Amino acid sequence: MPLADNFILGADPQGQPVAQALRLTNRHGLVAGATGTGKTVTLQRLAELFSDAGVAVFAADIKGDLCGLGAAGNPQGKVAERIASMPWLQHSPQAYPVTLWDVAGKSGHPLRTTLSEMGPLLLSNLLELTDSQQAALYAAFQVADREGLLLLDLKDLKALLNHLKEHPELLSEDSALFAGASAQALLRRLATLEQQGAEALFGEPALQLEDILHPDRDGRGRIHLLDASRLVHEAPKVYATFLLWLLAELFEQLPERGDAEKPVLALFFDEAHLLFTDTPKALQERLEQVVRLIRSKGVGVYFVTQSPSDLPDDVLAQLGLRIQHGLRAFTAKEQKSLRAVADGFRPNPEIDTLSVLTELGIGEALVGTLEEKGTPAMVQRVAIAPPQSRIGPLNEAERAALLRSSPQAGRYDKPVDRESAYELLMARKAQVPVEQAPSKSGKGKQAETDGFGEMASELFGQALKTAVRQAANQIGRQLVRGLMGSLLGSSKRR
Repeated sequence: MPLADNFILGADPQGQPVAQALRLTNRHGLVAGATGTGKTVTLQRLAELFSDAGVAVFAADIKGDLCGLGAAGNPQGKVAERIASMPWLQHSPQAYPVTLWDVAGKSGHPLRTTLSEMGPLLLSNLLELTDSQQAALYAAFQVADREGLLLLDLKDLKALLNHLKEHPELLSEDSALFAGASAQALLRRLATLEQQGAEALFGEPALQLEDILHPDRDGRGRIHLLDASRLVHEAPKVYATFLLWLLAELFEQLPERGDAEKPVLALFFDEAHLLFTDTPKALQERLEQVVRLIRSKGVGVYFVTQSPSDLPDDVLAQLGLRIQHGLRAFTAKEQKSLRAVADGFRPNPEIDTLSVLTELGIGEALVGTLEEKGTPAMVQRVAIAPPQSRIGPLNEAERAALLRSSPQAGRYDKPVDRESAYELLMARKAQVPVEQAPSKSGKGKQAETDGFGEMASELFGQALKTAVRQAANQIGRQLVRGLMGSLLGSSKRR
């Protein structure tokens, strides 16, 4: 197959290119290695290859230097030498189309979703709930669905929990699940979440998947970077839960594509161990199932971590492309892990995989690709090709320029706080009909004694619109429940 039809990763010791067929890049992958061995630069190279092929990319920028993708590179020193050693490499320093995101909205466009879209199972994981607290949360979501109450942000959920404490009859058959102590504990967990700054994650406008998948004007895939440099240290559960939600949304919304010529999206999960650390078994099993099935929808998932042992065996068994940078083995446990990593590759009689793992230099890796029929190829020692963009972070002025020129400029920057559970419940508490409750702007409808027929007609029209909107949103929530909420339902029945 011509090089143009391949995903060129670098060169073997004889200087020949090592590549993965583009059509097989939806078979997922792994980039692993000790700190300082070159994982971030490899990730940068992979993101460029996907973008050049017209494939959208979503990645977390953990250290803050992956954003160099938005500026042209200036190869010097050893980087220039490596480029010169690959005469077949079409290397042209250039910037890539990058969109910056930030949950806090400081260094990128605000990144939000709603509680209704996230669903109770993922929210339980985020809040690290006990079984009884999780049951109470599930019961609250059930009531919200029945009552047509939109849960958009944290104040909506807090208002609902307080309302259910005062009106337990709304729980119906779920009343046994909603203990007062569990509800109070839930409110405390939500307060802690707010203190961590996670409140900014929930609300509207929520992230729309089409904005991630839409290509740039020149046909290249846009590279979407989540600034997680602070998030992953200060609120790792928020970081992991958002990525799980994104994976679930993609699985729910994207159509089946079968064996296409290329994927539509590549997801890079840096610090991948956070997705599985202290994750409830039910959620981990569902995550493994989604990873197995989502490739048929044109999504390639790439885990970035220090060691393959950070991932469950069922996930490792599904990975097609493996890029293993150098590892260190000083203890007996580390040496055992090293042997497990070596055994994960298809043996190559010309390479002592176990020895090479500790000898690899910066920017070198053991690579296991897939052959044309989808079977694993023999492991190869590879010098990774340098990226064409900048190796290193953008400065503040460059980040600001990217935000101003972004296709999403102005679309997500201003929060929208529309009528949802909080407003409806506050109106009920005040015993004011919903149609006459004050709006977000404070401009309520004034009841007039004259013209009653005209006003009644107007209120009926508005009530009909509200009912249609709530029904549509309820259907959307049930889709998410179908993927991430069904386990709660089955566990409840048991």
